Amino acid sequence: MRSTTLLVLLLGIGATVLLAGCASSSSSSGGSGVVVTAGGRQVTIEDESDELYVKMMEEGAAYDDPEIQAYVERIGQRLVAHSDQPDDTFIFTVIDSPDINAFATPGGYIYVNRGLLAYLDNEAELAGVLSHEIAHVTANHHGRQKTGRITNQVVAVTAAILTGSRDVADASSMYGQELLSGYGREHELEADGLGAEYMHKAGYDAQELLEVIGVLKDQEQYQRVRARSAGKPSGTYHGLYATHPRNDQRLQTVIRTAGELDDGERSPDPIVPGEFKQHMDGLVFGPSIQGQKDENRFYHNKLAFTFAHPEGWTVNAGSSAIVATAPGGSANLTITIARRDASQNPEQALRASASGDLSDGKALEQAGLTGYSAVASSAGTSKRLAVIDYKGLNYQFEGAAGDFAAMDKTLLEMIESFRPLLDRERQTGTPMYIRYIQVPRGATFASIASSIRIPDAEAQLRLLNGFYPRGEPRTGDWIKVIQPGTP
Repeated sequence: MRSTTLLVLLLGIGATVLLAGCASSSSSSGGSGVVVTAGGRQVTIEDESDELYVKMMEEGAAYDDPEIQAYVERIGQRLVAHSDQPDDTFIFTVIDSPDINAFATPGGYIYVNRGLLAYLDNEAELAGVLSHEIAHVTANHHGRQKTGRITNQVVAVTAAILTGSRDVADASSMYGQELLSGYGREHELEADGLGAEYMHKAGYDAQELLEVIGVLKDQEQYQRVRARSAGKPSGTYHGLYATHPRNDQRLQTVIRTAGELDDGERSPDPIVPGEFKQHMDGLVFGPSIQGQKDENRFYHNKLAFTFAHPEGWTVNAGSSAIVATAPGGSANLTITIARRDASQNPEQALRASASGDLSDGKALEQAGLTGYSAVASSAGTSKRLAVIDYKGLNYQFEGAAGDFAAMDKTLLEMIESFRPLLDRERQTGTPMYIRYIQVPRGATFASIASSIRIPDAEAQLRLLNGFYPRGEPRTGDWIKVIQPGTP
C-alpha cells in the first residue's frame, strides 16, 4: 500500500498507547520474538495482535457485508499462497470506517478500511494494498524496528476504530511527520518490492502498485488544498515519496524487477473481469450506516456514551441522573456527572467524594478511558462506586443492591462496559453509497457533481475516479458516483 502502510489519514492518533518497551530478539523474516510490556506483564506482540483482533470483532468493527469480506479474503489468500510464508495463517478483515487506511499487525492480521476500497479502481489495485501489508508481516518489520513506535501507532489506530471517537481525532495531530514516517525508507521499499513480487506470482500486474500509491498522492494533494483554504498547516501521507511515485527511481526499480520474474511461476488462475466493480457497487460511502444497537445497552446520544446492562433491567435518564434498575428493584446503578477537577485523577476524585471505608479498589482502563472503582462500606451497607473521566467530566457511578455480595460482580461489569458511542451507533441522516454509471453525452464531473449533496462533491468524484485535480471522463465510460438510497 502506499508505502506508509497508511497508518493515518483522517484518523487521529491520540489514543493512549497500550504497548511500550518494545525490543526485538530476532531480525529474521517472520520472527515472533518481539516482547512488550503491557498492563504490567510481558507478552509478545503477536499476543496483543490476537487480543486486538478479538476486541475489534466483538465491538463490531468489521464491515457488515459478507460478500465483500469473502472477496477480500480470497484475494488476500491468493497472494499469501505466493508469498514467502505460504503455509502461515493470515486473516483479512474489512473495517467499517470511512478513513483511508490499511495496516497489518504481527501474526498475519491484515486490515483494510472500506474508505480505502472506494478509491481503488480494480482488483489488481486491491491486491497491491494487501500484498504490501502481507510483506510487512513476512519481512517481520514489526520485530525489526528498534522501538515500539510502529506497534504503538497500530494499537492507537485500533483504539480509535473501537471508540469511534472524533474528539480524540480532533485533538490529535493528523499530519505530524513523526506519525507518518512509517517503517522507514528501506523497510517500505522492501515491502513494495516483496508486495510487487507476490502480485506478479499471483497473476497481477505489479505496476498497479504504482497506481495505488498515485491514488494516495492525489489524496495528499487534496488534503493540502483543504488545509491551505482553511489556513491550517498541511502535511503528507509519507515523507518517503516527495514526488509522484512514477518519478521515484528506486520504487520504479523494485517494481520493475518483480515484473521481470519468470512467468512460469505465475498463478494460472484467471482474474474475473468486472468482479471488483460488481462487489464495490453499493459500498457505503462516508460514515457507517450499520446502526448496530444492542437491546441490552443504553445509548445516550447527546452525551455520546453507552453502557451494557443485564436483560430485563430498565434505564431512566433524568435531568440529574441516569438510573439503571433490576427487575423488582433488587439492585440499581446510578450515574451522575460532575465537572472534572484537573488536579485530581479518578482515584483521588472517588476518594474525595466517597463516604465510608473503601476496599476492592481497582484502576479502570476501557475504550481509551481511564477511571477507578472501589467498594464503599458504612454501617453494614456496601456500595460499588466508580469514577470515569470522559470529555472533561467525571462520570460517577454508585451501585447498590439488597444482596450486594451477589450483585457486585454485575454492577462492576456494567461500569466496565461504559464507553464512547461508536460512529455507527449515533449515525443519522440519509446513507450514501458508491454506484457505477456510464457517463452521459456532454457530462462533466462538475455537472454530475451538481446533484450530489456532499461537501466538495466534484473533488470527491475526481478522487474516486482518478481524475484529481483535472481531466474529464469520456462519454460512455463507467465511473463511480455517490448516491443516496439503499445498497
